[in-house]
Amino acid sequence: MDQEPSSNSPPAPTFSSGKGKGKAPADGLDGRPGDADNLPWVEKYRPATLDDVVSHKDITSTIEKFIEQNRLPHLLFYGPPGTGKTSTILAVARKIYGNEYRKQILELNASDDRGIDVVREQIKNFAEMRTLYSKGFKLIVLDEADMMTQAAQSALRRVIEQYTRNVRFCIICNYVNKIIPAIQSRCTRFRFSPLPQTEIEKRIKQVVEAEHVNLTEDGKQALLKLSKGDMRRALNILQACHAAYDRTDETAIYNCTGNPHPSDIEAIVTSMMNDEFSTSYQKVSRMKTDKGLALQDLIAGTYEYLESLELPPQTRVYLLDHLATTEHRLSTGGSEKVQLTALLGAIKNGVELAAR
Repeated sequence: MDQEPSSNSPPAPTFSSGKGKGKAPADGLDGRPGDADNLPWVEKYRPATLDDVVSHKDITSTIEKFIEQNRLPHLLFYGPPGTGKTSTILAVARKIYGNEYRKQILELNASDDRGIDVVREQIKNFAEMRTLYSKGFKLIVLDEADMMTQAAQSALRRVIEQYTRNVRFCIICNYVNKIIPAIQSRCTRFRFSPLPQTEIEKRIKQVVEAEHVNLTEDGKQALLKLSKGDMRRALNILQACHAAYDRTDETAIYNCTGNPHPSDIEAIVTSMMNDEFSTSYQKVSRMKTDKGLALQDLIAGTYEYLESLELPPQTRVYLLDHLATTEHRLSTGGSEKVQLTALLGAIKNGVELAAR
């Protein structure tokens, strides 16, 4: 039988797993105050308060009302990576508990700690320990929870209900369909959608000014395009390019990420459509070798480039169908050479179909 700690007991230990996520902008990587200049930009510029969280104002305002009324439910945050899920719950913890919030939360990254033993031991022990502090509950944050086993999720159901008086759970995942319905029904769900380009642009502008990055306009547009609504990816690419190049332009962005440059994609698709088969095959193969391009990347680039072309509907459908088929064959272990010739043949057939 668990005993309630007396008022003379030492402070509860910090249970944060310290996976490198969710440190305040001025914290060191070990959670103690440190030199912020040594941090990666994704940690250095991580939002510290709910007002700093980019976009998702409807979600943050709802959670703020829960906190004001002291009625915070169990939370389920889901959505693509880099959209602010972890930042939001850590800002919530900081708002509820103040600067000592790490003593009140158990933060587990379920990519590492995902077995049933963790639920039965670590989570249950933390939940059973009554809080010594002024607030009525503590917080358990399960990051990457869609990687938890089915058995662990099933064991978690009862823990969530049994210890609601002591703790609140925040379950964070990318794919909500991998969380069992029994846990979903016990939580208030919030979907974090990909961030709008305008919001990412605002934050990038702040970072560029603070870090004195020489970012050109075409470089900024390339960065916004490649980030695809992921703030973490945008800041990581920006920091890598700033370290590698004096001038961060479009070419630097594409070189850093390894993505094919749009001009290369245009040259490849134009050659496939207009040149004779063997000439086009040799040209494309040579470009792949010289620039280190993968057929998978060429397919993604070709898809985007086809969107900008004026094509008859039946030709567009034919080409998209063959792009998808080629991508699927590659994913199941198909040969790049064979699939390149198949793609080239499909584009040649598409051109003939358009000419009829």
